[in-house]
Amino acid sequence: MKLFGSKALPSLVFVLVLTGLLEQGEGTACSSTFFSALVQLIPCRAAVAPFSPIPPSETCCNAIKSLGQPCLCVLVNGPPISGVDRNMALQLPEKCTANFEPCDIMK
Repeated sequence: MKLFGSKALPSLVFVLVLTGLLEQGEGTACSSTFFSALVQLIPCRAAVAPFSPIPPSETCCNAIKSLGQPCLCVLVNGPPISGVDRNMALQLPEKCTANFEPCDIMK
């Protein structure tokens, strides 16, 4: 099979990962894809960088509230995100007074 020796393999793996992420989110009310949710949280990047002392900005908090708890949980339980401390991301709702239920962390 030439498929696995060609450039199609990375694309196939990417599609499989996306499919798994979408299925993972089916039990929640998150209407965003993993990547669109990630883009929506760009204003929070400084607040979730490892060892960052920077509190979330008003723009970040508005993004968290707009995104919602189910989508935040999909992000936190998704693949690793470079430059993002998951524990700090989990603290954003509390720091932003968003009143979200805690995320169930998948291991």
